[in-house]
Amino acid sequence: MKNIYLMLSLFLSIVSFGQVNAGYALIDNKMANIPISYTSSTEVIANYINTNFKTDSDKIRAVFYWTVSNISYDVANRFKVNFNETPQEQIAKTLKTKKGVCIHYATVFNDISNKIGIQSYIIEGYTKQHEKVSNLAHAWCAAKIDNKWYLFDPTWGSGYVNNGKFFKKLNEYYFKTEPVKLISSHIPFDYLWQFLNYPITNNEFYEGVTQINKSKKYFDFESEIIKYNTLSEINKLFESAARIEKNGVKNAMILERLEGKKKEVAYLKHNINVEKLNSIVNNYNEAVDLLNEFIYFRNNKFKPTLSDAKISSMIQAPIEKLTKCQDAIYAVDSIGTENPSNLSSLKKSINAVLTQAKEHELFVKEYLSKSKIVRKTMFTKVSWFGVPLN
Repeated sequence: MKNIYLMLSLFLSIVSFGQVNAGYALIDNKMANIPISYTSSTEVIANYINTNFKTDSDKIRAVFYWTVSNISYDVANRFKVNFNETPQEQIAKTLKTKKGVCIHYATVFNDISNKIGIQSYIIEGYTKQHEKVSNLAHAWCAAKIDNKWYLFDPTWGSGYVNNGKFFKKLNEYYFKTEPVKLISSHIPFDYLWQFLNYPITNNEFYEGVTQINKSKKYFDFESEIIKYNTLSEINKLFESAARIEKNGVKNAMILERLEGKKKEVAYLKHNINVEKLNSIVNNYNEAVDLLNEFIYFRNNKFKPTLSDAKISSMIQAPIEKLTKCQDAIYAVDSIGTENPSNLSSLKKSINAVLTQAKEHELFVKEYLSKSKIVRKTMFTKVSWFGVPLN
């Protein structure tokens, strides 16, 4: 399932846009003069940055400046985002057209940052300006610089929209912003990405109560991010959904994102269970092959001659595989409406083959307990089990 990407509520105010910070003039000038041939790939842009800058602080400035100065907000298509595009497709399209909405700015910024070795994340949430909460979801970024988390909004930092037209103007406020400041206008759906030890709720954001409140329960977001990075994709989604719900489903944007997370969890669970089922089928087929090899050997009166231990191991091999299949198949959860009959059929097949294999096991035990003379009289033809499952 594709990630659901979010659209932009672009900052409209003209008067608050700052000027270029003189301390970054050399970095900005270097990025302004990057050869055009280098700008068709985030990897080449990243290599250019790594070649020309040494510190993470300088590098992240280079990423921000290039992104905000080279991508223009696509006003005409702000309501026509293709939710089925992969991040790679979004990046390729944005670099080619030099246009996009918030997710395109954020994806390019994030990809270059990670390629230059800076830990970065795309954050999804919603915004407020002039005390009014936007009804459009938004995306921005976070990066860890010199062991401290900062926030970056390359979309709001690139310019503004007035009368349906985009005007490019660098806004320094949205470069390397401290989380405690940006929370007044940007709130993530998942409070993990507030980067605050005392996260605010969605109700508080609406009410404008964004100052730190240390009477709340302490939240060690640093440890939680470390934990997050160790989780499987499905567990990341599950825990994120729990945090989103816990922080209050205040509006339709939050509800949509929450439901999206839950659908992604269900989708991944389905895929995991299908993979488990396929693995069980493969092991089952291998067990059937092993059992038929044993039956062929038995019908041939255990010739060529093998040691008793080898004969015993020949029947134990399929039994062990079938027993594992039996245990594994009862641990498979829902696999969708189209597969229950297949699952039930496979359970019956495993049980049937295992029953037959154990009958052969009893024969082997009895055979090995007899003298060589008696053993010769014990053979009768037995049927093969049949063909493996597809």
